[in-house]
Amino acid sequence: MALKSDFILSLCELIVGGKEGLQPIEKTVIDRCVHQIYQRYFEDPGPENMPILEDLYDALMAQEEKEGRHVATALEIYVKGSLNLFNHRTNVDINNRLVCYDIKELGKHLKKIGMLVIQDQVWNRVTANRSAGKTTRYYMDEFHLLLKEEQTAAYSVEIWKRFRKWGGIPTGITQNVKDLLSSREVENIFENSDFVYMLNQAAGDRQILAQQLNISTHQLSYVTHSCEGQGLLFYGSVILPFVDRFPTDLELYKIMTTKLSEVTEAKEA
Repeated sequence: MALKSDFILSLCELIVGGKEGLQPIEKTVIDRCVHQIYQRYFEDPGPENMPILEDLYDALMAQEEKEGRHVATALEIYVKGSLNLFNHRTNVDINNRLVCYDIKELGKHLKKIGMLVIQDQVWNRVTANRSAGKTTRYYMDEFHLLLKEEQTAAYSVEIWKRFRKWGGIPTGITQNVKDLLSSREVENIFENSDFVYMLNQAAGDRQILAQQLNISTHQLSYVTHSCEGQGLLFYGSVILPFVDRFPTDLELYKIMTTKLSEVTEAKEA
């Protein structure tokens, strides 16, 4: 319940916005409403009793404090307006062994919320898998986007700090290393990462990475103008140069390649 309340507070803070975010009274009212709307689910934990965003909206509108109505009004566009995508129960089978969340086509106003909702969904999955004695692998492409927003960045750090205790293995993937390194939270993430796979880096990024990861000048040469499949592996205290010449004539390579010329060629074939 505490985790769920923390997530809803982060969501409302993202929606309400402002320099100072939510005020103390607003946080108190939201927390009260979260406990109220989950009461029915705790009494009968069926999927049909899981509350949705509209339940929170109704509970906030019913509060005596004007702060509740203020937060509800900010939520209205996501409940009854044109951005009500997340005001529904999912129609996707999230119990599959492999689940892929794609937020590419979400608009500008929904993308931030989408990232936070997915992080919460992953937490739920990790919690359930932990009880079942299963490990959960979580891969985040374009990871720098999660670190741009204060709420999703804070959530990401929590994931890096606590996932291993819950049987979770998070992996961040990004080409925009400079954006990643500009985040205040990146030190916490690096300190809690046991494995780093680094390919060719731009000059500015190399210097920052060298400082963050204690890379020598000689080791940096392996990510300076390096060819495809060449770079450095960091595992614990070991830094290891590698060359991985993946065969290009395999079916697996055709599936994985993102080179436009090769993708076009495969479609034409």
